[in-house]
Amino acid sequence: MSSWKQRGVQPHFPRPAASLSVNDLLSSAGMAEERHAVAAGPLGKEACLAILVFRTAHVQTMPPPESGRDGGALSSSSLLPPKQNACSIADESLPREVEAMLWRGDQLGGHALAVQSSGFPELDAALPGGGWPCGALSEVLVSQFSVVEFRLLSGVLGTLTRAGRPVALVGPSLEPYAPGLRHDGVDERHLVWIDVDAPRDRLWSTEQLVKGGGFGAILAWLPLVRSEQIRRLQVLAGRCKGLVFLCRPEVAARDSSAAPLRVRARAQTDWQIAVEVLKRKGTPLDASILLPSMPGGLGSIMTPRLRYPSRLVSRKPRDVVVSSTAAAEHGRLEAAKS
Repeated sequence: MSSWKQRGVQPHFPRPAASLSVNDLLSSAGMAEERHAVAAGPLGKEACLAILVFRTAHVQTMPPPESGRDGGALSSSSLLPPKQNACSIADESLPREVEAMLWRGDQLGGHALAVQSSGFPELDAALPGGGWPCGALSEVLVSQFSVVEFRLLSGVLGTLTRAGRPVALVGPSLEPYAPGLRHDGVDERHLVWIDVDAPRDRLWSTEQLVKGGGFGAILAWLPLVRSEQIRRLQVLAGRCKGLVFLCRPEVAARDSSAAPLRVRARAQTDWQIAVEVLKRKGTPLDASILLPSMPGGLGSIMTPRLRYPSRLVSRKPRDVVVSSTAAAEHGRLEAAKS
């Protein structure tokens, strides 16, 4: 079978009558910024053409100016008001997912996906959407691991496990105590404990669990993690329908993070924990939230006096017993001053 080169025949490819480049299309549409973007290189031809189609499909162009009886242009008083020449997209309602991502600066934002109640009404009122967000990262910063994490998250973990949804624990610093979790309402039969120590193994295990999307909640302890790794986890969590918690040290509050929600939890007296919302969608929250966190196994045997240990400690300093030599020296100094 001979080719066209062997036969000496030049192929004929029909060309369009007018061929315009992407720059010409953007210039004709009045899109100067996009034209410069093409010259810089970050936008491809497909992206620019998609922008052009979107602009031309939603923007209403002004009608051509009508001429008066004398053939001249009409006066400015006879033109349509500017609001009738505005974009029609402003009158259309945004999709629910897009509208949930927008909020005013003085209001508390929402969440596009579902949320799970934390079990504390005071905390739900401070969280966007009224609970822990699904499909996004939630950072829990603590001063010491395995002290307040389960006391803060036992409510939502108990709700998920009682509903039969599995919960994964990646690299906790201490072995989970099943009887204590059972007292807090957590069904240990639906807990999956992944015992890993190396930071690289912790991160890899967390990524695989988030990619799988088969868990109702993932609780990972990541003491050493970089900002770009958190950003990658946030992108992966956007495709997950469950909760993703990252337990990090308290010093990480000084670093930037791609997680949309960051809280700091500290143990307090009188069986309470103080929660500070460091980052959320909405106005900043300056005050701390005090939450009751008495373990379930102690609630039935705790006496009223032991429920408030701070009341048993005297705040007034007691009389200090000093030696006779120190008392004589103190008296001599007081006499010298007088």
